[in-house]
Amino acid sequence: MSLGLGLPFARPGRSALTLAAVVLGVTTVTFATGLATTMNRLGSAGRDAYQVTVYATHYRDGQEIRPTHSDPRLHSLLDALPGAEEVTARGDVEVSMTGSAYKVMLEGRRGDRPRLDSVLTGGRWTRSPGEAVAGSAFLRQNGLRIGDRIRLEKGGRGERLLIVGEFMASDARMLVTDWPTFARLAPAEKPIAYHVRLRDGTDPAAYARAARAVDPALSPHPRGGNAVTATVVGSAGALTLLLASVAALGVFNTAVLNTRDRRRDLGMLKSIGMTPGQVTAMTVTSMAVLGAIGSLLGVPLGIAGYELVVPRMADAVDMSLPAYMTDVWRAPALGGLASAGVVIAVAGAYVPARRAGRLTIAQVLRNE
Repeated sequence: MSLGLGLPFARPGRSALTLAAVVLGVTTVTFATGLATTMNRLGSAGRDAYQVTVYATHYRDGQEIRPTHSDPRLHSLLDALPGAEEVTARGDVEVSMTGSAYKVMLEGRRGDRPRLDSVLTGGRWTRSPGEAVAGSAFLRQNGLRIGDRIRLEKGGRGERLLIVGEFMASDARMLVTDWPTFARLAPAEKPIAYHVRLRDGTDPAAYARAARAVDPALSPHPRGGNAVTATVVGSAGALTLLLASVAALGVFNTAVLNTRDRRRDLGMLKSIGMTPGQVTAMTVTSMAVLGAIGSLLGVPLGIAGYELVVPRMADAVDMSLPAYMTDVWRAPALGGLASAGVVIAVAGAYVPARRAGRLTIAQVLRNE
C-alpha cells in the first residue's frame, strides 16, 4: 500500500487527468443527490393530506351530469362512508382584483382540513373570515407580501382581504380563503370537489367505489404518484450513473497504462515474494488516493452547484421553497458522499489490478 501511495506522483500529468474525471463524477453525484432529495420532498409535500378526490360533476356523452343531492348532504354522506376520516370541500371562482389587469383564481375551502396539501413558506393559515393565503407566484407577480390588503370583486360584490400567509405554488393567479369569505363573494358557487383523507389501512379504490354509489354524478379519483418528480429524479439518477461510469472508465484507463508501464517493476517485486493480492492492493491503492482527493474537491463543488442551481430553478417558476426542502446536507449524507470518489476509483481500478496480480514472473520478465 505504501508503494501504491507513491504511484500517482510518478506520472503527474496522467494522474491529473484521472483526478479531473473523478472530481467530475463526485461533483455530479453530490449535485444529483441534493437535487433528488429536494425533488422527493417537493413531490411528497402534503401527499398524506388526502387520498381520494371526489369531483362533484362529470361529463357523459358531452352532457354535464350534476349531483342529485345538495352540497351539505353530499359532504355528510361522503364523511359517513367507511374509512373516511376528514372531508374538505373546495370551490373555485374567477374574481377581479383592484389594481390588477389579471384575473384571480379564488379558492374557497370548507371542512376538516382547509389547508389540504398546501405547504406554507411564511405566515400562517386563515383563522377568521376576511383573511387569505396567497401562492408565492401570486405575491411576486403582484408585488405583494404578507400583511398587505387587497380588494376582490365579483358580480357587483366586493371584499377586502388581509394576506396572512404564503404557500408554495407556481400558479400566479392562486389565492385561498375560507368558505364564508368565498361565499360572500360568490354565493351561487358550489364545491367542485371533495378531498377525502382516509383512515390508516383503508383502500382508496374501495372508498372510491363507495363514493361513486352515493350519487351517479360523483367522479372519485384515488390520488396517484407525482409523475413530474419521478421523471426529474430518474433523469438525475441516469445522468449521475453515466458520468460516474465515465469517471470509472478514466480510472480504468490510467490503471491499465500504469500496470503496463511498470511490468518490469511488477516482475521484480513478484520475484522477491510479492503475492498477487499485494499487487492488486498496491494498484487499487494508487487509484484510491486519487479518489480520496477527488472527493475532497468534488463534494464542495457539488454543494456549490446545488446552491447555485436549485434556488434559480424555483425562482424561474416564481415559487418559494420551505427551508426543509433545501436543507439536504446532513452529516450522514456528507459522509456517504465523501466515499463516492474512492468507490469510483476502486471500481475503475479493480479489474486491471486483478489482471496485473495474475501475471506470472515469466510473462513479465520474458523480454529481460
